[in-house]
Amino acid sequence: MMRTRFLWFSLGLASTSGAIAQFILKDLLIDLESLAFQVKEKFNSLETRVSNLESDIPRRPTSSQNLE
Repeated sequence: MMRTRFLWFSLGLASTSGAIAQFILKDLLIDLESLAFQVKEKFNSLETRVSNLESDIPRRPTSSQNLE
């Protein structure tokens, strides 16, 4: 009788732990994908801003170009 109860308790505990772990892992993966997407958007925005700034700066000869 005790073995049967222990077996069912162990199976229930294992299945519940597995379900909880699956939900937590799924939630963490969704957060990771969201964070990666946000970082990619920020870097793309930053790259656009930098290239706009670079195109607005007039081209000046550097000191090595003046020597030639």
